[in-house]
Amino acid sequence: MFTYKLNDDTQLRLLEPRHAEALFLLTDGSRNYLREWLPWVDYTKNINDSKNFIEGTLKQFSSNNGFQAGIWYKGELVGVVGLHSVNWANKSTSIGYWLGEGFQGKGLMTEACRAVIDYCFHELGLNRIEIRAATGNQKSQAIPERLGFEKEGCLKSSEFLYDRYVDHYVYGLIKDHGHLLT
Repeated sequence: MFTYKLNDDTQLRLLEPRHAEALFLLTDGSRNYLREWLPWVDYTKNINDSKNFIEGTLKQFSSNNGFQAGIWYKGELVGVVGLHSVNWANKSTSIGYWLGEGFQGKGLMTEACRAVIDYCFHELGLNRIEIRAATGNQKSQAIPERLGFEKEGCLKSSEFLYDRYVDHYVYGLIKDHGHLLT
């Protein structure tokens, strides 16, 4: 399967069914932390739910509609980064990501997103990448800001999170607009 080395300690790997237990344990161990900004957490109740998610992501990959990769740090699954889908007609996509609570602040997600951006522009030939982040989620906003994305606007009541709607900032990056990937 696909593996991409970010550095000596970190790599991206396509999620496989054999990773279901590790993915579930990571999700379950960070449940309260992740639940603040991710709407799917309550639907991940057991290992089989994680396995079903992984199987769906493999179908996504095989149909050339994006991917979901595990972020492995020192041999441990610590998060996920991937493309929601690919709009081939417009050569655009959007990136989604999350890290387990204990793995914040190490630069892992910035490096993972940098690799995904490079892949999208240079391997897939895409022209535009979006990242959306809830207006209250400063940690998630910091990723596109570090990577040279432009804050393009705010979508009101963009996502329903359990008991409330949240607004999203939309960040965009265009291939030839001098992004900060170096």
